[in-house]
Amino acid sequence: MKTPKLRSTGRRDFLKKAGAFASLLIVPRHVLGGPGYVAPSDRIGLGFIGCGRQTRGLQKRFANLAETQIVAAADVYAAKLEQFVNVNNAYYAERNGQLSWNGTRAFEDYRELLAQKDVDAVVIATPDHWHAAQSVHAAEAGKDIYCEKPLSLTVKEGRAMVDATRKHGRVLQTGSMQRSWKEFRQAVQLVRSGAIGDITKVVVSVGGPPKDWDLQGEPVPQGLNWDLWLGPNTIERPYHNFLAPAIDANFWGKWRDYKEFGGGYMTDWGAHMFDIGQWGLGMDHSGPVKVIPPGQGRKEGLIFEYANGLQMIHQPDQGKNYCHFFGTEGEVYVQRGTIRTTPESLAQQSFEPGAHDVYFSEDHYQDFIQAIKTRQRPICDVEIGHRTASVCNIGNIGYALQRPLEWDPEKERFKGDGEANRMLKRKMRKPWKV
Repeated sequence: MKTPKLRSTGRRDFLKKAGAFASLLIVPRHVLGGPGYVAPSDRIGLGFIGCGRQTRGLQKRFANLAETQIVAAADVYAAKLEQFVNVNNAYYAERNGQLSWNGTRAFEDYRELLAQKDVDAVVIATPDHWHAAQSVHAAEAGKDIYCEKPLSLTVKEGRAMVDATRKHGRVLQTGSMQRSWKEFRQAVQLVRSGAIGDITKVVVSVGGPPKDWDLQGEPVPQGLNWDLWLGPNTIERPYHNFLAPAIDANFWGKWRDYKEFGGGYMTDWGAHMFDIGQWGLGMDHSGPVKVIPPGQGRKEGLIFEYANGLQMIHQPDQGKNYCHFFGTEGEVYVQRGTIRTTPESLAQQSFEPGAHDVYFSEDHYQDFIQAIKTRQRPICDVEIGHRTASVCNIGNIGYALQRPLEWDPEKERFKGDGEANRMLKRKMRKPWKV
């Protein structure tokens, strides 16, 4: 990659600016602000990679944290990048009591953003086919990483993300934010406490696997670098607004529906709900040993079986997605904003933070920043995100092949099935690799 040249500063300008800041350096920190004040030099500089619809919420969440400052953004769609920069500049101008603030630098190519020395960490909110390359490159550049779920498009890419994070001593928080929500934490604590007895099965309701390509090409909008949007994909597809919606579109990008770019709702929502199943079963560093598809071309009813014989079943229902634990003495049903139990009294049971070895977090984004400061692993560390994404991905392979598969969660390979193992990875076109 070609490293961008840093802007030079003339000696006179440098001395002038140095003089302006010198007086601040000798003023006690408590004089500069009230409780909770964080000096600019102590703030964590954030760079956003991907400025689409998902970024709107993330931008607000991270900008509102006192310890952070969003200093840069990258996107291949100029209109979305410009909107992000304008919103960010307006936010900081208002927060700082200024008429304007122009501190957000914009890049089309995320590699230029990674070269910025004041970017300490990145927030990756791009389509799934980009996650691995961008996360590995960020780790190599010495940046900590918040990467949206599902963590990876393939099992091999997820493992590469774990390896790069560990090799370079980085923090990576997966965007499975339900782990920082009260109802999901309570559900997992009830399951782990034995409140519903021995777990007999888990039912997860999310949509199905991805579909084959069925779109006709459309003219590429002005300001969109479609070749760079495709990035690592060796299978080149024509532009369609379903994949990269216009800035004023009122729907989520449908790239997730197509196997070239995503894993359908098995991975998109599965990364939330299968994640809660894995968490409750204590499988954050492992996974099932069998994948049993329903056969007859069906896209629901697939079974994940664990070494102890317990089964987690993919069973889409109408309404909100959920995770439902069944035990010998009761049940726990959890979805966003709702927890129901049998017996009903269990829903009122509370636990101390950290009870039953359940990581306690009330703010997924603050937890990431705290992990950066302490160099500890966050609530949804890269290994956890990888293991959940692996469950979703091998489920999709089961649906695609329509035959039972034996999975080795330690070696991360199928037993005796070369075709299935070839589906654990994909080729990347140059210069992209992990």
